[in-house]
Amino acid sequence: MTILALEIGPTRLAAIEIADDVGADQVRQIPVPGQGAWDKVRELLLDIAAGREVDAVGIASNGPLDMAAGVVAPMQIPEWEAGFPLVESVRELFPAATVALALDGVCLSLAERHFGATQDVMDSLAIHLGDTIVGGVMVGGFVVVGRTGNAGQVGHVLIPGYDDPCSCGGRGCLESVVGARPLTSWAQRQGWGGNSIASLAADAQAGDRVAVAALERAGTALGRAIASVAALLDIDRVVLGGPIAGPGSVLWKPLQNAVAMHARLPFLPGLRAVPSELADLGLLAGAGVIALTSQSE
Repeated sequence: MTILALEIGPTRLAAIEIADDVGADQVRQIPVPGQGAWDKVRELLLDIAAGREVDAVGIASNGPLDMAAGVVAPMQIPEWEAGFPLVESVRELFPAATVALALDGVCLSLAERHFGATQDVMDSLAIHLGDTIVGGVMVGGFVVVGRTGNAGQVGHVLIPGYDDPCSCGGRGCLESVVGARPLTSWAQRQGWGGNSIASLAADAQAGDRVAVAALERAGTALGRAIASVAALLDIDRVVLGGPIAGPGSVLWKPLQNAVAMHARLPFLPGLRAVPSELADLGLLAGAGVIALTSQSE
């Protein structure tokens, strides 16, 4: 049986075969191209399939999307912004395969539930901090998908005290503060000389004053968002991944302080935020889960 996982991420296209003996070194990935995105996706999938008949494909895609229609419209792929029939296109490529699509945050939440830091809890929030803020919610042991498949967009929770413009057209969204581009831009306006989220994280770890201030600002915003979502959904575990959220990051202290300040309801004393252990494999692992689930239905 050949099962593939595909990731349409904020910065990369990636694919891997789902099998017991397959490791992270076998992920095929490329940066999101400026044009010809489907051709690149097709090449990745055919490369992984290696001429074999494919039984199932699971897709984790950045949103927005229409899960029922199998259409995706991620903003980072301009030629798909009006809607691209991704599920239909993959089915045409592998006619014998079942094809399952879910939002990247849904897949992230499933990956943490099956393989990561939320295996022992029923109610949780999984977040990946990158160019966009990927989020997924688990309630009662079931992932929250939503009416159109777009549930879990924690990046667009409004943060008190912030009014930064967001790519969605609003202001004060979590993503407008903590997303890689706005976060590095804020640091640059304060005099930081770097140009990537990875270098910002490294400089903060080394004690650079502006880099530390940027991650402290991000941590405070994240803590406020987490407290709001936890109160709404009665969750007790939040797992964070991404280059600025590793163990020991200066992000954690202001985040925990903000959670302690705002998560005051009597049912929230056990709320914990912890770093993810899935590294860059979360979305592909979650895509693998939905592919395997599609085979059993």
